Amino acid sequence: MDGRRWRTLAAATLLGLAPLMAHAEGKISIAQQFGIGYLILDVVRDRQLIEKHGKQQGLDVQVEWAAISGATGMNEALLAGSLDVVSAGVPPMLTLWDRTRGKQNVKAVAALGSLPNYLLTNSPTVKTLKDLGEKDRIAVPAAGVGFQSRTLQIETARVFGKDDFKRFDKISVSLPHPEATAALIAGATEINTHFSSAPFYYQALAANKNIRKLISSYDILGGPATFNVLYTTQKFHDENPKTYKAFYAALVEAAQIIKADKAKAADIFIRVQKSKLAPELVRKIVEDPENDFTVSPHRTFVYADELEKLGVLKNKAASWKDYFFEEAYAQPGS
Repeated sequence: MDGRRWRTLAAATLLGLAPLMAHAEGKISIAQQFGIGYLILDVVRDRQLIEKHGKQQGLDVQVEWAAISGATGMNEALLAGSLDVVSAGVPPMLTLWDRTRGKQNVKAVAALGSLPNYLLTNSPTVKTLKDLGEKDRIAVPAAGVGFQSRTLQIETARVFGKDDFKRFDKISVSLPHPEATAALIAGATEINTHFSSAPFYYQALAANKNIRKLISSYDILGGPATFNVLYTTQKFHDENPKTYKAFYAALVEAAQIIKADKAKAADIFIRVQKSKLAPELVRKIVEDPENDFTVSPHRTFVYADELEKLGVLKNKAASWKDYFFEEAYAQPGS
């Protein structure tokens, strides 16, 4: 063993097990979800970069890696003290920042990259959002609350007015990306629209010529924008300064490694994730100029600003620095 464990946690187990209490300096537990959006963490893990940067400070950092599917499980684990750092889309992070102000003070550590999500449809009658009606069904990972739903709510408010921003929640169906993709490609189910992330929109567009993009998250947010972020509590940040510094330095180096050799980064993803995706597709995604694997936050403040206007967030942020820890200020951000 190399001092790290790969643990898979389900949200349900968190309720029945005693939490692993906050680690002392020199230990860190990190949870990621599945998919190409977590490539930076795959590189960190593969190259043991946290351990490397810890040693540079005279610290032998023990790293534990966990896999959790969904922001709800992530947030529960973080607040229960079962995990030190978790990862999810920008809106779920902002929701926890908003709810924990003055308490656990959850903030973001770093971005994990700017990657678009595509709203796809296989319906010949749906040309724009205005064509979606009661008979249509939109597949999203977490209806009403996840990254895709919150992004769609922002655009819905723009098109139909603030009072109608939840217009499409009632025709949204919570469905994991793989199942939603299969349904859209088959074209024989009630699911005729899917707000999809990589690699799934690549697969859908290639598999069925009737599938097309209605709009992307980049269109909605005004350009390249952060998809996923890492976040933690004020307590972990303040009580583990060397460990935190090693972790952040590892993330920065991982992003540099990806930029320097995208083909090698694609190989790392396949190896660490044990991915069954074709290597050619993985390389295509990593090399796609739309996908920027960077720790710098892009357009996260659009979410903070728009979701506060809609009443989803109670607290108004002055800038992106309000909900990121100060180490991130060394990078350009928005």
